[in-house]
Amino acid sequence: MHTADTADASVPPSIRTGAAVAPGVLLPRPRTAGRPRFPLVATDLDGTLLRKDLTVSPRTREALALVRAAGARHLVATGRPAASCREFLVAIGYRGLAVCGQGAQLYDASADRLLVSASLDRELARSVVARTEEALGAGPLELAVVTAAPENRFVVTAHFTDRRRPEWGLAEREELWAAPIEKVLMRHRTVADGLVAEAAERVGAGEVAVTHSEKGMIEVLPAGTDKAVGLQLAADRMGFTPAETIAFGDMPNDIPLLGWAGYGVAMGNAHPELMAIADEVAPSHEEDGVAVVLERLFAHP
Repeated sequence: MHTADTADASVPPSIRTGAAVAPGVLLPRPRTAGRPRFPLVATDLDGTLLRKDLTVSPRTREALALVRAAGARHLVATGRPAASCREFLVAIGYRGLAVCGQGAQLYDASADRLLVSASLDRELARSVVARTEEALGAGPLELAVVTAAPENRFVVTAHFTDRRRPEWGLAEREELWAAPIEKVLMRHRTVADGLVAEAAERVGAGEVAVTHSEKGMIEVLPAGTDKAVGLQLAADRMGFTPAETIAFGDMPNDIPLLGWAGYGVAMGNAHPELMAIADEVAPSHEEDGVAVVLERLFAHP
């Protein structure tokens, strides 16, 4: 975590050192009247802000209203491409910038317009897949791609998942490389996600970025892509610093997000790797963990 405020005697030592803070421990109040301690609130979507049914609970909506009323800003930072997260942003009346595609996209939700979008070289992606399969020695991977913006279609091979969603495209393996793409997703039926990710990181070191955002989905992205990069880009435009930011997440792809922010919160349902680096573990997304922390920070005493 960034520790720009370590000299502030009002900040408890457990927070200053980045040690885990048990749910219920009070974070510091604003240093001056009307000034939120964290004027930027960055949240992941799936497994964090969204419940399992992909809705935002009434309690969480009310907590986000407290954030706005205090003059703070909410910034979504999600692995979903802009085309896939748009419906969720509209549902909560979201305005302004959002970090999408694991940091590869900067999206203006108010104007429904992509400001920044990075693509992945298809030949490089194909090569990383082949080298990962060779390193694993366990047969072919099941694959999916997200096509280039603005469409950002999710296209999968036949056995990528047992329950293919109606909106997903279906393609033969070689057809995945027929059009520009933004990322590749890999999974293996018998090899653990961690081993697939390790193999991809090893063979693609310096050429691509690899992250793990959901069970059974290892993502291969353009080199240098992560949520911290996208968050820095958004924060620069919005005029915020890491020390002014609190971030919430649940999976290893949120490690850069929490690492960039001045204070990082892992959900109770989070991956152990994220819990290990978080300043605090909140209740799970099903228990409105984001709201629990925001109420503590932004509700009037």
